[in-house]
Amino acid sequence: MSVQPGDSYDDQSKTVQQLAETTQVATIGYLVRVTQGPDVGKELLVDASAPARLLVGTSPAAALRLTDPSVSRRHVALELRAGRLIVVDLDSTNGTYLGGVGIGEVSFTERAELRLGASTISVEPVTPSVSSPPLPNKIAFGAMLGVSPAMRRLYPLCERLARTDLPVIIEGETGTGKEVLANALHQLGPRARQPFVVFDCTAVPANLVEALLFGHERGAFTGAAETRQGVFERAQGGTLLIDEIGDLDLSLQPKLLGVLERSAVQRVGSAKMYAVDVRVIAATRRDLDREVQAGRFRDDLYHRLAVARVELPPLRRRREDIAVLARHFLRTHEAADSVLSQSQMNRWMDHDWPGNVRELRNAVAREVALGDLGAEGLLPFNAGLSEGSGLTVDSDGGVDWVEGIIQSDLPLAQARRRLTEEFERRYVERLLEQHGGNVKDAAAAAGVAKRYFQLVKSRAGLTK
Repeated sequence: MSVQPGDSYDDQSKTVQQLAETTQVATIGYLVRVTQGPDVGKELLVDASAPARLLVGTSPAAALRLTDPSVSRRHVALELRAGRLIVVDLDSTNGTYLGGVGIGEVSFTERAELRLGASTISVEPVTPSVSSPPLPNKIAFGAMLGVSPAMRRLYPLCERLARTDLPVIIEGETGTGKEVLANALHQLGPRARQPFVVFDCTAVPANLVEALLFGHERGAFTGAAETRQGVFERAQGGTLLIDEIGDLDLSLQPKLLGVLERSAVQRVGSAKMYAVDVRVIAATRRDLDREVQAGRFRDDLYHRLAVARVELPPLRRRREDIAVLARHFLRTHEAADSVLSQSQMNRWMDHDWPGNVRELRNAVAREVALGDLGAEGLLPFNAGLSEGSGLTVDSDGGVDWVEGIIQSDLPLAQARRRLTEEFERRYVERLLEQHGGNVKDAAAAAGVAKRYFQLVKSRAGLTK
């Protein structure tokens, strides 16, 4: 299910307009101006129209790009929260100072001056009449869902980017939805009828990355029994998402840069160039500016890709979206809102979600499958029983796991979670044994979809 403007969505059947208004914030903005240093006069307006975070530094990804060599590539981040300007030092080399005192994070509601390296910037609030219009009353961009100000600030930028062919770098922690956003940029753009191809730099053996990325001719290397197109050719006319590009081997980066600049690819083992018309979107969980400084990522490739930048906020910074997302995931399982109790939702609202939206999606799936047994399931699905979990071994070599958990004196929530995890492992293991390892038959016997059974099997650590 995807949420469209105008749909009723939560349990009070609020409209999109009402949902957006519940998280509306002041429209006041802040004018950031360089008052001292080589970039005197440069300005940046931070208001409700700005994406979640704006960078100040010498990086090509910086919204306020400085030339001061004493300023770091990513020196500070600026973010508007509930009418305040939040300034965060990003572990800069020379620090950020307010009145001679080094800062890590500080918020402003009135005029102030900050020192960055040899430069000084002023921060000054501007009146609503000077600032931009209020946040857009939208709760989705394609399959990207969120009513929080952090998400709604992104939608106008994403809409503009979808209409272009510009390269885009999508940054964000694991599980924030980078691939979902890339797909939405493709589906809502002029290339929507053409292929959307994903190449994950972390999912391919190092010795095969070049051949899969650029293609290869028959006999180009041992095992190359036939000619194969690479992902650039497969994405012809459409969009190629290079996921986790920060993990791409340094030796392959100049070859990728060459393809981007020539719009042509050369297969491994061939002297011929094949023209490609592909929009490239890159995604990464890494800080590529740090990778450039460390010599692990080429500066020229970064410049070529960072024409546009979108940073997806972690779920802990968009808590307004937790309930909306949870109900959305319930609908994907064809489950009613009543599956989630108010107490469970309250616990989820307090959780930090280190696995972000992916962890929440898995938690909802656990709740649908296990009901009360999964009520405390706040851990990601891959969390298993660890050493020292409180299990004891009986005289026959078996594990008295229930008694062991009871005697471990854990809080109820943790004890119940460990009980659920061990039950899942044993249940799946027994069914697989009964059906000769056949996942389809075991899933049918369990009364769940094969895909879900496979997920449970994986998180139980049963990889065979």
